[in-house]
Amino acid sequence: MSTRTTPTTSPFAWFHSLGAKGKRAFAGAFGGFGLDAYDFQVLPLSLFAITAYFGISQAQAGLLNTVTLVVSALGGAIAGVLADRIGRVRTLMITVITYAVFTVACGFATSYEMLMVFRALQGLGFGGEWAAGAILVAEYCKPQYRGRTVAFIQSSWAVGWGLSVVVYTVVFSFLPPDTAWRVLFWTGAIPAVLIFYVRRNVEDAPAVEEKRAASSRKGSFKAIFRGPLGHTTFFASVLATGVQGGYYTLAGWVPTYLRTERDLSVVNTGGYLALLISGAFAGYVTGGYLTDRLGRKRTFTLFAALSAVLIVLFTQIPDGANGLLLLVTFPLGFATSAIFSGFGSFLAELYPTDLRGTGQGFTYNFGRAGGALFPTAVGFLAAGMGVGGAMIFGAIAYGIAVLALLGLPETKGVELR
Repeated sequence: MSTRTTPTTSPFAWFHSLGAKGKRAFAGAFGGFGLDAYDFQVLPLSLFAITAYFGISQAQAGLLNTVTLVVSALGGAIAGVLADRIGRVRTLMITVITYAVFTVACGFATSYEMLMVFRALQGLGFGGEWAAGAILVAEYCKPQYRGRTVAFIQSSWAVGWGLSVVVYTVVFSFLPPDTAWRVLFWTGAIPAVLIFYVRRNVEDAPAVEEKRAASSRKGSFKAIFRGPLGHTTFFASVLATGVQGGYYTLAGWVPTYLRTERDLSVVNTGGYLALLISGAFAGYVTGGYLTDRLGRKRTFTLFAALSAVLIVLFTQIPDGANGLLLLVTFPLGFATSAIFSGFGSFLAELYPTDLRGTGQGFTYNFGRAGGALFPTAVGFLAAGMGVGGAMIFGAIAYGIAVLALLGLPETKGVELR
């Protein structure tokens, strides 16, 4: 008797269940979101050099992250509508080329104001990519695998983040900071290559595409605020605000915190970030399996609590205890990333096919705009509390996320409408 594991019982049964078209869609969305992360992270990694180059304050530096996130909310909302009106794949291509072009443009900025404008325009594509890619893959998934499948798309964020840290370490080790930050932005052209793959190989899920094309209300903002969907949209937006407020506090300020308050070199900072990112990848994947086993709401609650505790521990470790800081880094990356694993499946399940892009694009990216207030607050509070002290503010965001779950239903195992 053969003992070989069959596709239906293997740990990667979720991938086999996608079929040929679904696997190509998975590859396109995975690459798009990973490179989205790469282009986003080049700013936080360069922030200390940009601050010195333009002679700006920490509050002004934090505003660069805030502008990106606020404008990304607009980009995500627009992309959500486009995904419902012109399709998921076409929208995916538009968002990728947008964030690639304007990331490169940031490297040519000659003033703080010019950099802010280019970074804001980059946010349009950055905000829209996730909505289009996550919906595209969710619509190919079987219900029992949807959480972990879309979570693997989410895990590509850690891959892109890790790639950006590797490139950052190399570039800043061999070039002076005034040149290195520009070169790092110019490497943001890499995602444009993905467009060729997506255009040739990826298409919308056929059965879902028929329903989307036949609907008369597709892409309607009014519809997601009417009746029961209005209640859902409100609480899903608050949930996204809390989770992303905590995360972007961490992602936006950890590199600066390590360089300025922990006195770490470029290479040592890269080492800590590598551990944080390894934890993030493990968190995305693990969180995906848990969201299918425990349910969406329990998984959000579990990792919100862990994230709040760990962000406080990370920022309050005494000076000189960098070994202890190292021990907390992996769990911190794990928890603050695992909480995102349920978003793609949860938001897709909350909305019907003809409004899925609009609902998911709006709520997730409203959360980015609202969450952007948290790293901004850190920038202003850092003058009196230090960056580490001010980062505790991010823990409050996770409490907001837990409260929002009280207004949302459990959707584990449901068929997409």
